[in-house]
Amino acid sequence: MPILAFLRGNAPWLGAGVLLTFLSSFGQTYFISVFAGEIRAAFGLSHGAWGGIYTLGTTASALLMVWAGGLTDRFRVRVLAPFVLLLMTGACLFMAVNPVWWLLPLVIFALRFTGQGMMSHLATVAMARWFAASRGKALSIATLGFAMGEAFLPLIFVALLAAHDWRLLWIGAGGVALLGIPALLLLLRRERTPQSWARTEQSLGMAGRHWTRGQTLRHFLFWFMIPALLGPSAFNTAFFFHQVHIAGVKAVTHLELAAMFPLYTFVGIGAMIVAGGLIDRLGTSRVLPFIQLPMIAAFLFFAVSEGPMLLLAGFVMLALTTGANSVVPNAFWAEFYGSAHMGAIKAMAAAIMVLGSAIGPGITGLALDLGVGIETQFVFIAVYFAFASGMMMLGVARARPALSLPL
Repeated sequence: MPILAFLRGNAPWLGAGVLLTFLSSFGQTYFISVFAGEIRAAFGLSHGAWGGIYTLGTTASALLMVWAGGLTDRFRVRVLAPFVLLLMTGACLFMAVNPVWWLLPLVIFALRFTGQGMMSHLATVAMARWFAASRGKALSIATLGFAMGEAFLPLIFVALLAAHDWRLLWIGAGGVALLGIPALLLLLRRERTPQSWARTEQSLGMAGRHWTRGQTLRHFLFWFMIPALLGPSAFNTAFFFHQVHIAGVKAVTHLELAAMFPLYTFVGIGAMIVAGGLIDRLGTSRVLPFIQLPMIAAFLFFAVSEGPMLLLAGFVMLALTTGANSVVPNAFWAEFYGSAHMGAIKAMAAAIMVLGSAIGPGITGLALDLGVGIETQFVFIAVYFAFASGMMMLGVARARPALSLPL
């Protein structure tokens, strides 16, 4: 189907996906880390202490995601998403009024669970379930919300910080999340029927069947995927989490670093669109093993850069994986394991990714406190992505024949 006809015919559902992914920004690291300097100063925290708090709150949200993610198999998006947005609004206000450091883990838990966890999960599960033949295209369009949030919110809020108190800006973020509720309900006045759509033969997985979460956890491919699930969430998160520190090490201002985010976003959008087309044409099994290779180059560029040019090159490489990674793994679960139980299955994957985003800032923050420079850490991160890519290649190559097997 031509792209314009696809957009016209599916505008309300695609628009809902974009809105959900955009509103997830208030619980994403690239937004929270904008306020890292102010939070550390307000509560007297070191890099390691702030990283530890972030790890604790994010880990708790990952644990809850294992259960809560399965709710997408039982409730429509138009029922579940407004409730999550109400919780997100409360989380933003909690950050604005919190007076003590020891409540920060609870604040971070609330932001990460509602934003990075449930809002992202709702959007990607809905797209993968509502669309079968055009799944890659739908996911690439819906995840434009992530790209818009990454491109513009850090730049806008870094600029606003120069003139406004950081707590006031969190009140504003809560207001935006609250306004998302009527907008979402308007878009989803007529929602697709998830379970009837999910159970069509077009959405069957390996061996021509729908896999349960228990069956998926006992299958070897899930475990081969774990390093790849952990890596981007852990180390993308760590990079943006330490953006203030990285700007200092690289001798650029925080605003100059944030000004590179739109390039990162635009390249990511291009990678997202290309990856979505490749999925629909080739299938995820032929695309997935290669999407994290640019991360190796990205972190090597970040390690050796001494000026803005190599930093920009690193952002380009980072964006290639980030764009593809926002689409390809989400289509992978439906293609390999079917869509009937995808909410529960992807909840496990989402929990692993959220756990990765907890581990990344904690490990890198502790390493900084122990004297291991961020540039040295970037080299080790590059080696990690080489390992994760190798694991994906082996696992997918072994599992691919089962895609064509009958029940």
